[in-house]
Amino acid sequence: MSMSNQSEAVKSYLLQLQENITQAIVGLDPEAEITEDVWTREEGGGGRSRVLNGDVFERAGVNFSHVHGESLPPSASAGRENIAGRSFEAMGVSLVIHPANPHIPTTHCNVRFFSADKPGEDSVWWFGGGYDLTPYYGYEDDCRHWHQTARNACERFGAEHYGKFKKWCDEYFYLKHRNEPRGVGGVFFDDYNEGGFDHSFAFMQSIGNSFIDAYCPIVKRRMDTPFSDHQRQFQLYRRGRYVEFNLVYDRGTLFGLQSGGRIESILMSMPPLVRWNYNWTPEPGTPEARLYTDFLQHRDWLD
Repeated sequence: MSMSNQSEAVKSYLLQLQENITQAIVGLDPEAEITEDVWTREEGGGGRSRVLNGDVFERAGVNFSHVHGESLPPSASAGRENIAGRSFEAMGVSLVIHPANPHIPTTHCNVRFFSADKPGEDSVWWFGGGYDLTPYYGYEDDCRHWHQTARNACERFGAEHYGKFKKWCDEYFYLKHRNEPRGVGGVFFDDYNEGGFDHSFAFMQSIGNSFIDAYCPIVKRRMDTPFSDHQRQFQLYRRGRYVEFNLVYDRGTLFGLQSGGRIESILMSMPPLVRWNYNWTPEPGTPEARLYTDFLQHRDWLD
């Protein structure tokens, strides 16, 4: 299969994945209002952005993008001297879900394909992606289910994949300036081109397809749990960590900004409401304190 045909196969899959995840969200929040924008990028490419606002999900953004250009942005070529000066093509589905109920975790998922070309030389390509979970109030059975689903998605591609990509996720989604993880992790991989295109593409699909199975049962389990205004305010406070990570560290956000992407689509991952409290710490022994001591830790959830 030529690189152009391979790119078309990936694009077709990603558009269907966006549709499948959209329908799964609507199935959980049938009154949600959907705003869809189809956009184009002056330098090349475009995308389809969907933002859902409802009773269960305060904001859910599910974005497909496919962009290309003649020169790579610094976030893409940093540490990859072999692709400097090449034209590029990048496509992916990226989503962030911010629930209204503090007992439902926030989640992020991204799967993507990247290729860089230079006349007279072979294409350089790889897949990346993964998903992670950010609870506000911790439930161990939710975390075990999340990680078991991720491990199941990895297993047939390599016995070491889950452990390797869980560790990568723990290390990547870490706020160095806070000295704390963003959440309870999941799996994260990048620069993946093992076993040839078909194997690598199948692995990316396995991760993308497993997201609904990982997240939706948690939502169903927690969506009717009553919550107080105190719990809501703690959720808004913890959302601040999410914003900090996305604006300071996230490679996808930096790539979008540096490549001249559509700002509304890039920043759709931000929660609609958030707060920062000055020098605040939870009272010892409270469920809020337990989030830090028992959940915001690098743990083997399946041991």
